[in-house]
Amino acid sequence: MRLDETAKTAKKMGLDGFTTSLLVSPYQKFDKVITVGREIEKKYSIPFYVEDFRPGWKDGLSISRELGLYRQKYCGCIYSEMERYQIKNPRLGDQRLRD
Repeated sequence: MRLDETAKTAKKMGLDGFTTSLLVSPYQKFDKVITVGREIEKKYSIPFYVEDFRPGWKDGLSISRELGLYRQKYCGCIYSEMERYQIKNPRLGDQRLRD
């Protein structure tokens, strides 16, 4: 997976450690991200840097909007990509768009 590749690349480049932007999102499973990061840390013998960046998420969102920065509405994984195409209607429930 991507975090595994991040750790391998960091190790290869001689960096002090690795981390992930998933730690900033209030929508991610924070504890699961840390668990996976720690497993990869052991696998490659390179420190996984953990910081709870979630408290600054709203400020970051506001600043990026003020600066006109591009913000995609999904993280890039296949599951969030599929969610982009769901119709959200409380009366009908989630419906997938069909070709």
